[in-house]
Amino acid sequence: MHIERIALDESVGKAMPPQLLVDALSDLDPTVELVEDGEQFGPGDAVVSFGHRDAFFDADWVHCIRAGYDEFPVGVYDEAGTFLTNSTGIHGTTVGETVLGYLLTLARRLHTYRDAQHDHRWRRPSYEESFTLRGERICVVGLGTLGQGVADRAAALGMDVVGVRRSGESVPNVSTVYTPDQLHEAIEDARFVVLAVPLTRETTGMIAAPEFETMRDDAYLVNVARGPVVETDALVSALEDEAIAGAALDAFDEEPLPEDSPLWDFDDVLITPHVSAATGAYHEDIAALVRENVAHIEAGETLRNRVV
Repeated sequence: MHIERIALDESVGKAMPPQLLVDALSDLDPTVELVEDGEQFGPGDAVVSFGHRDAFFDADWVHCIRAGYDEFPVGVYDEAGTFLTNSTGIHGTTVGETVLGYLLTLARRLHTYRDAQHDHRWRRPSYEESFTLRGERICVVGLGTLGQGVADRAAALGMDVVGVRRSGESVPNVSTVYTPDQLHEAIEDARFVVLAVPLTRETTGMIAAPEFETMRDDAYLVNVARGPVVETDALVSALEDEAIAGAALDAFDEEPLPEDSPLWDFDDVLITPHVSAATGAYHEDIAALVRENVAHIEAGETLRNRVV
């Protein structure tokens, strides 16, 4: 394979100003250009995109600028002989810091003071309302790049970190690693349950009514994975019934979250618009991945983060 053109699909604009990525890749030998919907591709083309288009099947290589590639029909890419890579491995810091912000906000009740500020109210918490993270148990479900980024930062604050990993293999800063069949055992004593798994057939709906019944009634759910990992109706019921204390949500079944969603109205639910990985340097992270794989192609080596 020889890459002659790197086409940046206009959809990258959902994550960054496209021209920044063009500039970051401008010193590569292949031509780098922005393309719009309707562009045709062929041998020698690489595509960098946020989402999938059927026209991409005719390119030699497609790079998804997200870690999640569930909307890309992997089997068809494989049949077409088109390489597909994703951007896993670069979000540990951004997502880890975002989750840390959620934990601190909920524990130190910062969101309640911000809400009171909007109403010009001087609000002090009840005596038992605030708590510290030190010594609290956090269960990180999914210990890939995202989960390890969370675990490292939680451990640094003195939290008791446990986790769930498909392989069950140990991870630094995680005291106990459970396998998915031990999910209930893993989450039953946790003050925070953080979801950091990819969306697969196995993880779809993995957090539903039985899991909320297992969680402590003072526990918080944090979702920086994908919306369908959680059954929304079960989550709403758990919040209404005070089966759990609250949640921090960055991913939803439907995005943008509809205005009539009941999730907007819970005082102890933090909602962010799928931005846990957001950073003003994201174009540099993506450019580094693309640059590395261009070098691998030129050397005839295996692509980093190759899906198919």
